[in-house]
Amino acid sequence: MTLSIIIPAYNEGKTIHLILNKIKEVELINGIQKEIVIVNDCSKDNTEQAILNYIENNKELNIQYYKHEVNKGKGAAIRTGIQSAKGDFIIIQDADLEYDPREYNILLRPIIEGFADVVYGSRFMGGKPHRILFFWHTIGNKFLTFVSNMFTDLNLTDMETCYKLFKSEIIKNIELKENRFGFEPEVTCKIARIPNIRIYEVGISYYGRTYAEGKKINWKDGFRALYCILKYGLLRM
Repeated sequence: MTLSIIIPAYNEGKTIHLILNKIKEVELINGIQKEIVIVNDCSKDNTEQAILNYIENNKELNIQYYKHEVNKGKGAAIRTGIQSAKGDFIIIQDADLEYDPREYNILLRPIIEGFADVVYGSRFMGGKPHRILFFWHTIGNKFLTFVSNMFTDLNLTDMETCYKLFKSEIIKNIELKENRFGFEPEVTCKIARIPNIRIYEVGISYYGRTYAEGKKINWKDGFRALYCILKYGLLRM
């Protein structure tokens, strides 16, 4: 079996090699292999050269590299990655250092043990390390999760999390449209529509970044996420 790790990258030249090193070191349970799918969303810095250098120096790794000729957004990069992934399972991994690849096995376990089809990694449950940063971001995340749950009838604690792990046949059969950070509420709403879907949530660590360290999401993305919740939630109803 293979886990496809999709990395949407935009201006991550300073950290892309660091996250790839962390992924390289991970030993997955049950002998699961790794496929790394990097999608460069028309970065303006040295992201592409950093990726190509890493591939050249780590030929033993199964790394697939794709790039957009124009910037389309994180959601579009994730779609490209999903379409290209060949693994049995798919997980999203940001190119920064906010999420810890060593926790892939925590998300894989409910699927491997036959309980889950989709697993969300929650930053707000469990006893894992969580960097203390933005109060209003936390309130915003919890509010968006609350509104999303109203429409999906799920009881998630962290709808906006990056770490979402899917069985490939499930996520590949969902038509996704959002190009930016609307991916999170869209995919959650559409996953919730699937009859008899088994969704689990596990606690994960979160090593958040400040804006000075490269954080990109802002208040405009929060309003877009709310719009997407209403849009896809009302369609569901």
